Amino acid sequence: MIKIVVQDTEINVDEDYISLTDMVRSNTTEIGLIEKWISNKNTIEFIGAWEQLNNQNFNYPEFGVIKNEAGTNRFIMSVKQWVAKTNAIGLTAKTGRYGGTYAHKDIAFEFGTWLSPVFKLYLIKEFQRLKEDEQKRLSSGWDVRRLVSKANYKIQTDAIAENLIPNMHLPKDKEFIVYAEEADLVNYALFGMTAKQWRDKNPKLVAQGTNIRDYANVFQLIVISNLESLNGEMIHQGISKGDRFKTLQTVAASQLKSLSTSKAANILNADSPNKQLSPPKQTLSDFDKSLKGIMVAGKPPPFKDKESE
Repeated sequence: MIKIVVQDTEINVDEDYISLTDMVRSNTTEIGLIEKWISNKNTIEFIGAWEQLNNQNFNYPEFGVIKNEAGTNRFIMSVKQWVAKTNAIGLTAKTGRYGGTYAHKDIAFEFGTWLSPVFKLYLIKEFQRLKEDEQKRLSSGWDVRRLVSKANYKIQTDAIAENLIPNMHLPKDKEFIVYAEEADLVNYALFGMTAKQWRDKNPKLVAQGTNIRDYANVFQLIVISNLESLNGEMIHQGISKGDRFKTLQTVAASQLKSLSTSKAANILNADSPNKQLSPPKQTLSDFDKSLKGIMVAGKPPPFKDKESE
């Protein structure tokens, strides 16, 4: 889930789907505006046409019934009813933290015209900026290396599960602490800060659903993958956390220096979201201090998942 800001209002975006609920919130406090819009005959015709073009499982007979009823005084439609009756995919109702009504961008822009033409133009502009940024990352190879980093993380977690967890005798619901600490050991060796320290410094980026590794450059992503593999191997060998940290920090600095002089790596790094290469020199004692306070009354730290931070 990504957030874009349109006229000082945060709008949730899930792939190509935009939150209509957030769009309404930015323009009015009127209740039931989405239901009013979807009950409009012109809206039914438009979203029906979109489904016919994009959804092979669209229920045409039921759509015909709805289309004939639309426009009458007694006609009322909701997003949930529309999806249930027609198997529609252009609109969806989500629950939970990012709950609300979402629509494919084609439909969301149409809703924007009905809601506020000016807001729609700003929405299109910001959405295009988001997609252009994603495309730059793809073309630069950044996303590929991010995926490699995620895949390599399993080497480290398997080593933790096989060698560290069994000797700690932790309750099952506390094992996440070990995974989180080892992930941050790599973060600290490379970036000079933990995931939480990065979040505290970058609340706006956190609101967009991103984390410290999402803003690593290509050089750092290559090194992260190498460090995770190295840390996993050192865990298998029974090397202490202190010695592992020193090795990780030395290797990180050495590899970043080598990559900075690589023409191929510099070409890939041209469109990376972050150009910072020199983390502040930290010690294991600094790292241990940074972890204090992670557990508060037995509650886990705000990691979204084991790898993402």
